[in-house]
Amino acid sequence: MLYRELGKTKEKISILGFGCMRLPILDGNAEQINENKASEMIKYALSKGVNYFDTAFPYHSNSRGKGGASEVFLGNAIKQYRNKVYLATKLPSWLIKTRSDMDRYLDLQLERLQTDYIDFYLLHCLNIENWNILSNSDVFNFLESAKQDGRIKYAGFSFHDEFPLFKNIVDSYDWSFCQIQYNYMDENYQAGTQGLNYAKEKGLGTIIMEPLRGGGLANVVPSDIQENFDKAEIKKSPVEWALRFLWNKPEVDLVLSGMSELNHVIENIDIAKRGCQNSLTGSDLAILDEVKSIYASRSKVNCTGCNYCMPCPVGVNIPANFAHFNNFYIYKYGAYAKMQYANFIGDMQKAKQCVQCGKCENECPQNIPIIEMLKEVTKTFTI
Repeated sequence: MLYRELGKTKEKISILGFGCMRLPILDGNAEQINENKASEMIKYALSKGVNYFDTAFPYHSNSRGKGGASEVFLGNAIKQYRNKVYLATKLPSWLIKTRSDMDRYLDLQLERLQTDYIDFYLLHCLNIENWNILSNSDVFNFLESAKQDGRIKYAGFSFHDEFPLFKNIVDSYDWSFCQIQYNYMDENYQAGTQGLNYAKEKGLGTIIMEPLRGGGLANVVPSDIQENFDKAEIKKSPVEWALRFLWNKPEVDLVLSGMSELNHVIENIDIAKRGCQNSLTGSDLAILDEVKSIYASRSKVNCTGCNYCMPCPVGVNIPANFAHFNNFYIYKYGAYAKMQYANFIGDMQKAKQCVQCGKCENECPQNIPIIEMLKEVTKTFTI
């Protein structure tokens, strides 16, 4: 296993982190983790040098949001190895109403995880709504207090919004690390490369989530994409292309993988042996550029995200709706796209709120028939 220092923390972290949000389950019930299989996966990862394990309050909850079995399972699975691993979990930002809620949830998480402290504690899923709630609830006082009394060691955040907010959050507090969605298709999505570089400049540790876009870059690989991968002198699986793209970057400290089968763990750990900085060749990077172009050509809406159509008078986030709509068709991985749309586009920002006023179409430099396309978005994501 290879290790990198996680930003200003100077902690030596395995470049592959184990994300505990997609553990094997029983009878299709997200709350019922298959503990035998999941424990085997955890033990194998530990034996091969993985030392960073990531969970969160809602992971492995049921459809009503009840449960959160991941924290309970992980607490049991690593308690005998606790002094040998780094444990990460997250404050459920969307559930916070008052300052006291933060302490209450953290204390519950410590109980679930059977530990006295969390190594890496994140404010979960920061977007403008959640950030406003937390920043108006004295979240910095909470973080300072939790660090001083030893309940958490390092404070960070996971992010799901655009770069201007990311920069604002980074500059607002002495964070130790951050976590962003990033992969070879999402270099300009949310925080993107700009955010990755900015965090690194500020000394923050950088953790990458969704390296495979929920499996979209690995589960179903179109033949024309595979043909380009096959041009490489040294053959690599689609998973290896995605992971090596990230580890190739000196700005990336850690890549989280939400593994659900033992063979995923074995494969990812094997790939991590080759996860050195600047290890991809010029021809490798050219192949990835061609792959990105092919994927991008499958877009349904020629939206560049210029934001000339914004703000919408009724609050529809037009570029974000089109981004998720394009993703649905680009990667042909509908379940993941629908989950992303449901979770990361607020109800009042969804395409269904369009009142067909036409203001956006008058402003769009691409002459997109926005009203009609928003109707298509609604049809696509109506469950």
